[in-house]
Amino acid sequence: MPAGDAFTPDQLYDIERAVRNAEASSGLHFSVYVGGADSETRPFALELLNELPDPDHSVLVYVDPAGRRLEIVTGAQARRQLSDTEAGLAALAMQTSFATGDLAGGLVTGVQQLGAHAHLAPMMHVNEPHKQ
Repeated sequence: MPAGDAFTPDQLYDIERAVRNAEASSGLHFSVYVGGADSETRPFALELLNELPDPDHSVLVYVDPAGRRLEIVTGAQARRQLSDTEAGLAALAMQTSFATGDLAGGLVTGVQQLGAHAHLAPMMHVNEPHKQ
């Protein structure tokens, strides 16, 4: 099922806004895929991740509502900012919303949490002289 068929325009806007905010706060690329898998869910999600323009710096949220499946997969560099534990917490929040029938709300909440957990700390300039 194409994602556009599952959501209203307002819901799509909310999901896209959550993705943009997560990207802005983390410096990573976020993608959401809603639909059925051609194979087992985790390998399928990893395949989707690897098809993205910059898979190393990407986070993919894969949801199969009919199969009641959820996978969050991260590229090599993204994994440095987002631990499995943090992704698991976001997954729990999403599953709670999904259980009440709120697919869009669950995606928004989950992506927001992933972006917050992957937040980049401000860079300090190490070449500035130390002031005393």
